[in-house]
Amino acid sequence: SFEMASDSPESLMTLCTDYCLRNLEGTLCYLLDNETLRLHPDIFLPSEICDKLVNEYVELVKTDSIFEPHESFFTLFSDPRSTRLARIHLREQIVQDQDLEAIRKQDLVELYLTNCEKLTAKSLQTLVSFSHTLISLSLFGCCNIFYEEENPGGCEDDCLVNPTRQVLVKDFTFEGFSRLRFLNLGRLIEGVNVESLLRPLASLAALDLSGIQLNDVGFLTQWKDSLISLVLYNMDLSEEHIQVIAQLRKLRHLDISRDHLSSYYKFKLTRRVLNLFVENLVNLTSLDISGHTMLENCTIPSMEEKMGQTSIEPAKSSIAPFRGLKRPLQFLGLFETSLCRLTHIPAYKVSGDKNEEQVLNAIEAYTEHRPEITSRAINLLFDIARIERCSQLLRALQLVITALKCHKDDKNIQVTGSAALFYLTNSEYRMEQSVKLRHQVIQVVLNGMESYQEVTVQRNCCLTLCNFSIPEELEFQYRRVNELLLNILNQSRQDESIQRIAVHLCNALVCQVDNDHKEAVGKMGFVMTMLKLIQKKLADKTCDQVMEFSWSALWNITDETPDNCEMFLNYSGMKLFLECLKEFPEKQELHRNMLGLLGNVAEVKELRPQLMTSQFISVFSNLLESKADGIEVSYNACGVLSHIMFDGPEAWGICEPHREEVVKRMWAAIQSWDINSRRNINYRSFEPILRLLPQGISPVSQHWATWALYNLVSVYPDKYCPLLIKEGGIPLLKDMIKMASARQETKEMA
Repeated sequence: SFEMASDSPESLMTLCTDYCLRNLEGTLCYLLDNETLRLHPDIFLPSEICDKLVNEYVELVKTDSIFEPHESFFTLFSDPRSTRLARIHLREQIVQDQDLEAIRKQDLVELYLTNCEKLTAKSLQTLVSFSHTLISLSLFGCCNIFYEEENPGGCEDDCLVNPTRQVLVKDFTFEGFSRLRFLNLGRLIEGVNVESLLRPLASLAALDLSGIQLNDVGFLTQWKDSLISLVLYNMDLSEEHIQVIAQLRKLRHLDISRDHLSSYYKFKLTRRVLNLFVENLVNLTSLDISGHTMLENCTIPSMEEKMGQTSIEPAKSSIAPFRGLKRPLQFLGLFETSLCRLTHIPAYKVSGDKNEEQVLNAIEAYTEHRPEITSRAINLLFDIARIERCSQLLRALQLVITALKCHKDDKNIQVTGSAALFYLTNSEYRMEQSVKLRHQVIQVVLNGMESYQEVTVQRNCCLTLCNFSIPEELEFQYRRVNELLLNILNQSRQDESIQRIAVHLCNALVCQVDNDHKEAVGKMGFVMTMLKLIQKKLADKTCDQVMEFSWSALWNITDETPDNCEMFLNYSGMKLFLECLKEFPEKQELHRNMLGLLGNVAEVKELRPQLMTSQFISVFSNLLESKADGIEVSYNACGVLSHIMFDGPEAWGICEPHREEVVKRMWAAIQSWDINSRRNINYRSFEPILRLLPQGISPVSQHWATWALYNLVSVYPDKYCPLLIKEGGIPLLKDMIKMASARQETKEMA
């Protein structure tokens, strides 16, 4: 079942393959002359392992941006005596002529080359070296493989401009491919003579001619005793085509579907054509007629339909010609046709646009080779997830993930897929998802953000990340997420909504994480980025969520992280603090976030001298009287001053205001707070507060620290009593009670 498949851990084989590919030098290989990978001489690997190494390598290069492709990877498999290959699937730009050339001595049984646009006619010649063993071959979308470069004789002036002309190879055929049974030539370039190309093949079982226009397919009858699968997707059919198909009596799978948007088709499906298929193709188990217009009515009038449960019995079929079927079809493709909405459809699996099951079947059937259809099917799934409830959530998620991975550069799929993911990962579906599945979602979302600077994709991806518990669920990709978000925030032109979500995510990512994480993110330019955002907002005189989140993020990232505090000061953070205070005197949230951050800066002894100016001390003293956000602004201002006072009178290097005067205002402020105040603050450690207890230099700092601890342990005992004990607060309090310099009220509170 789907649940089982998605929830079980990776197999040991998969984990080892992944590890070896990411560490080729440390495992299977060594580097020759610092550049070429070579296999260790004592390594001998069977095809089960080599196939997996190659296929996983292609997958990693395609879907993992951190994974570096190796120039010489395919040369590791050049000698069948040490590495055997049998079944390999290569895709897209990853593979070039020399890669195929490198493995030409292998006895390949199955070779799938999908959309390998870099392959030229050189690779056609390489294919010949596999001709005696090859059973299955796909050249789907390899649009240049029939082109060779012709050097013009005698170099004229245009040599430099165009040294090579591309010439279509006319003489290649599958002569000598005696075992070839399965062949996919989908999207073959125009001008290749398909008939003569295929004529030497003795007994084809499966042929895919998707997207090729052939006016005469009479030659197909040479395989009428062997052909069991025929795909003619997007071929404009005619009566002649239909007559030929009807003679291929062994067919079990027939696909004559089309993309109804791609171009004009003269052909219309009729009742007679479907009758002809049902009568002649008696072995048919799978038929795809998606995208076709029905010329005449193939449906049974609803008056005559048998009522009751929907049935897949051919005898009850709502599609008249299918009443002649001996048994229900395994698969019937009706996507974007009117027939998929009928009541009784004689098939176990139907692709269509009527309901979730049909839409998921469509995504599953068309993802690999038909992204243009898949993106429309995913769009339908998006509507279902948004408006109704998905009943096959895990299957839906898995299919969308696969489509996004498979078509990383297809804008339509990236837009619709990322939007669907947002709805499929939201909280109501949370319980049904395994950790592994949620990891996969995060991976494809980050891939999307990386390869698509397109606004819609970026927004969808950021919104989807908001459905996860942050930072916990993003921990395994921590650096990468932060880099991507900072990238978005550093762009010169920014979409307001993306900016808001990205700052929110950045803030959540640095909240409640370890200090080494904070330091790493600080080094990535986090502090600078936030200050730039604040600067922009200040220039526009707006104090919105972006402004508040940016200060909040700075508060979080400077918590017990001196390096980041120092960066804040070096990048004129204090100047921005004063300007914001002046520009937005009424914004309580903002004041709280700014002072929380300055509290972190004041905890760092080496940085405190930079806060020791008349201007700053006056500002902090005046904020002691602030009633903003309950006691929070006043409390944080007092905290900043407590750390400064702790350095003693000799550190007070200013004439105005006097130290005693500020101390008096601090006592007054602390006495005005309600000891039972509920708090808008979160301590991970009491260490910075506890260091103010064992000292006699500043009784008011001692009192602020004791008040802070008393308030937190009495209002939130479950959270803070264990923390106080763990960090050794009890003996410190006991010692302080014995101190002569401590004030009576401080001792009572202790």
